[in-house]
Amino acid sequence: MQIDFANLQYQYQLYKTEIDEAMQAVLDKSNYIMGEEITELEKSLEEFTGAKHAITCSNGTDALLLAMMALDIKPDDEIITTPFTFIATAETIAFLGAKPVFVEIDERTYNIDASKIEAKITSKTKIIMPVSLYGQPADMDAIQAIATKHNLKVIIDGAQSFGSRYNGKTDSSLGDISTTSFFPAKPLGCFGDGGTVFTHDEVLANKMKSLRVHGQSKRYHHKYIGIGGRLDTLQAAVLNVKLKYYEKDLKLRQEVAKKYNLKFKIQNSKLVLPFVDEKATSAWAQYSIRVKNRDEVQARLKELKIPTAVHYPMPLHLQECFEYLGYKKGDFPLAESVSDEIMSLPMNPYVTDEEIEYICGQL
Repeated sequence: MQIDFANLQYQYQLYKTEIDEAMQAVLDKSNYIMGEEITELEKSLEEFTGAKHAITCSNGTDALLLAMMALDIKPDDEIITTPFTFIATAETIAFLGAKPVFVEIDERTYNIDASKIEAKITSKTKIIMPVSLYGQPADMDAIQAIATKHNLKVIIDGAQSFGSRYNGKTDSSLGDISTTSFFPAKPLGCFGDGGTVFTHDEVLANKMKSLRVHGQSKRYHHKYIGIGGRLDTLQAAVLNVKLKYYEKDLKLRQEVAKKYNLKFKIQNSKLVLPFVDEKATSAWAQYSIRVKNRDEVQARLKELKIPTAVHYPMPLHLQECFEYLGYKKGDFPLAESVSDEIMSLPMNPYVTDEEIEYICGQL
């Protein structure tokens, strides 16, 4: 049995006719930058998420940059976030000259532990940036309460969680600004790079629209220092098709996760399975388990044609690029422990019952 980790080709074949037609329409018009498909996509994203404003952009990393630039982050400002995430979360903070301040993670969700945030707030703190890791929002009630109490802004790094919910609302509609990524392997992915920033604030929305086109107020007139952060029209055309089927795909991801959980529980597995808080739903960007002897298990599964991945093998506070922050091994023991044990199994809407039976049986 040969199992596909993300099944991107299978999904393309499902929607091939519509996607090809949508891309051909862009080619026929040759309107590759800020074409009408961009406006169409942004309206659809607003309807899907409940956010008042959706501003598409070049990728999830630039989405974070746009969010922080819109909130006037300056050098030496501090932004509280998690050490257990993809590097873009903290990388963008450092890129703007601000300081990432890490907080330990929750042992069950692997998201930032909200109960430990207040202790890290200083006079320089400007933003709390939780990550919706593996598709599940962080404890947003607690985080928002802390932010309100201390007059801080909240940016949600929702690169992995588009379509997830917290207390019935999409995480794209929470915080001051929420971001997502449309990297091909994300739950909703395009055929290259893409992202979006979401907000209810019209002033912030207009500023981010300007920032993504080099800070222009009108052509060749620049109100802000910005970036080249537009989404390509071809990618918008792909997303316009895939978004129509996304609710169905999300439900299929839920079913795959439930089947994994059920099979492992029937087997009385000693693996640490994913935990989803009762307030939340997950978009299941990954189905991640924890095993003590991960390298050995991965090697054996590879021999059995079962692909796996590790998200993420080294927490950010131990990365060489963040040595200047002065963290050391042992500062965040939970993040370090999870990094040593975490392993993701094939997760996409099209994992078959036969594949799940085989994967779980071999594990």
